[in-house]
Amino acid sequence: MFNWRFLLPIALVLSGATSQATKIPPDRVLPAGVADARLAPVALLADISSGQILFARAADKRMLPASMTKAMTALVAFDLIKQGKLNEDAIVTVSPAAARLAGKGTTLNLRTGEKVRLGDLLMGTTIVSANDAAVALAEAALGSSDTFVQTMNAYAQALGMGGSRFASVNGLPDGGKTYVTANDMIRLATALVAEHPALYRKYFGHKSMIWRGGRYNSHDPFAGVLPGADGIKTGHTREAGFNFLGAVERDGRRLVLVIGGAPTEAARADASRGLAEWGYRAWDSRAFLTPGYVVGAAKVQGGDARDVQLTVPRAFALSQAKGQASEVSGRIVYQGPLKAPLAKGQQVARLEITIPGQPVYALPLVTAKAVGSAGTIDRVMGGLLGLLE
Repeated sequence: MFNWRFLLPIALVLSGATSQATKIPPDRVLPAGVADARLAPVALLADISSGQILFARAADKRMLPASMTKAMTALVAFDLIKQGKLNEDAIVTVSPAAARLAGKGTTLNLRTGEKVRLGDLLMGTTIVSANDAAVALAEAALGSSDTFVQTMNAYAQALGMGGSRFASVNGLPDGGKTYVTANDMIRLATALVAEHPALYRKYFGHKSMIWRGGRYNSHDPFAGVLPGADGIKTGHTREAGFNFLGAVERDGRRLVLVIGGAPTEAARADASRGLAEWGYRAWDSRAFLTPGYVVGAAKVQGGDARDVQLTVPRAFALSQAKGQASEVSGRIVYQGPLKAPLAKGQQVARLEITIPGQPVYALPLVTAKAVGSAGTIDRVMGGLLGLLE
């Protein structure tokens, strides 16, 4: 059980744009059952159903993603498919640049001039982690790998992945030009799952794919092993170690994790599975906030209303350590007063949630209705009322 209350909502004038970033807690003590997670220099477990971080180690440390890079390659491709700019059934002619990668790391051994269905290239990129498939996909989508990489970085910026940069579409060693943080990879995973659920299920989480009559297996330590697991992407080079961006969903509750720099493939698998199981075993999740529930209001300047009600853009659960009954409080924070006009559903604030014994974290808040610009009479009345306050 938990008690929910709001502190008096306080409008704070911030120096910059509102941030949605969750404050990362210090290392929690993990029980013996997940001790293998300590083998990874980077470890992060997030409950994206609630927006909370359950465990973090070096979550903002720069790391080499290796083939985890292909998760961003897939996100760009998914968005182009969603926009109708890319067709999964299109037939792609393999270029010499893509074919030259045959045999370099994991590949589909594509041949120059070979005709390949684009959906197969995408599956080869996500499931097999084929380096040549990723290049062929990028060239077919946007004309060149360089243009595709530029788009990847634009997406990263839009997602708030401030600690990440991509220099290739496949994550092959590039002298450290490609780097990410675990916290940023959670943002990327959230976008894949939330924005493209059908494509995500189609192209991630499978144990293998059939190519030229043969079976090509995934390196995913979750696929076919962990109940509810459905992705996302492994990565490994000598410089990066063994990495994994993993996702699991059980009973509508989704956990996403990052393991970075594990010393062996077995250590990566043990750390990933142990951390995910701990997330379900040691934490309770319950309904919390839903769209339409008004959590407070923000003042508006120059509008046909003097304030606007605030709600959440999607449903958020609440995660609490099992056996801990805590009071939950929230505070609305925004850069105000807000300037009209405002669209319905426009993100304008954040809700800082405080639970004793846990780090403060933030959820986005959006307008519950539109606010138009004030007419002459509205502006005059607003000015007079402002003088009386």
